[in-house]
Amino acid sequence: MEKLSFINKIIYAVNVVVATLLVLSLVLPYLPPKTFSVLSVLNLGVSFLVFVNALFFVYWLIKLKKQMILSLTVLLIGYFTFGSLYKFSSSKKIESPENIKIMNYNVRLFNLYEWLPEKGIETKIVDFIKTESPDVLSVQEYHPHQNINLSFFKYKYEHLSGKKTKYGQAIFSKYPIINSGSVEFPDTPNNAIYADIVKGKDTMRIYNIHLESLRINTKVESLKNENSERLFKRIGTTFKMQQFQTELFLMHKKQCHYKMVICGDFNNTAFSYVYRKIKGDLNDTFKEAGNGFGRTHDFKYFPLRIDFIFADDAFSVNGFKTYNKHYSDHYPIMTTLSLAD
Repeated sequence: MEKLSFINKIIYAVNVVVATLLVLSLVLPYLPPKTFSVLSVLNLGVSFLVFVNALFFVYWLIKLKKQMILSLTVLLIGYFTFGSLYKFSSSKKIESPENIKIMNYNVRLFNLYEWLPEKGIETKIVDFIKTESPDVLSVQEYHPHQNINLSFFKYKYEHLSGKKTKYGQAIFSKYPIINSGSVEFPDTPNNAIYADIVKGKDTMRIYNIHLESLRINTKVESLKNENSERLFKRIGTTFKMQQFQTELFLMHKKQCHYKMVICGDFNNTAFSYVYRKIKGDLNDTFKEAGNGFGRTHDFKYFPLRIDFIFADDAFSVNGFKTYNKHYSDHYPIMTTLSLAD
């Protein structure tokens, strides 16, 4: 620090803080939110912290200062721990008559309350799904809207709650569903549902998880107007609920011996405790066959990937796509799987 100007000393001090926050956020997936609920908020900002540390690294590199080592070190730690935020490889796509296309989509009640000013959103969602023609569709925030016709799926299981407005989760399938049910989460409309689907001689279980929502407006203007202490406390409480919901789900999952695919809106990122626990030794299909940032939530300032499809080793991951269809506050994702030989 002896050769830095006063301004650069201030810049480096900020650099140290941001680097420390990034290191903390990389450790948090291994720590239960019940113990570190407030700190767990950092999970949501990992992509932002990576970007800022990259800017600091470039700044010190241009100036040929050894201070660049700090951000470079934490960026390397993050890369070797969790991989790159951005997948540079082109999407993997293998065509096969045995392929199974599975889509996950939080449809936000098909725009029932007109969050988006555009008319006919519900029919556009249905038309999109029909065009992409998934074999299995996992839906969060499903609502049996009068204009919704998904009859091109022969089989379905839905689990709805609410008195005046019915909503919940649903699984649609072109293959027979022989068993289905729900993993109930207490004191919330969120839950996990499952359907056992038969394709040929194989039976597979599809889980559809919707973990507790943050219940905040993720537009930056709204966040600025909310008391930061109250906001952090509320998010921390939500993350503790997500941990409890994850524990309930994992107890149920442990009893299943079928080939398995887990879909869902986790309301948390790939740098979170709940992501790490639910994924376990399953394959994240985006990491296996996707590209880009893989963002699944409409947040203006940096990409958030909070919707996932995991598959166990019984499946080969032959493709993955994130769609840029703005019919909800989430973007649909679809993976193409085949049963491994």
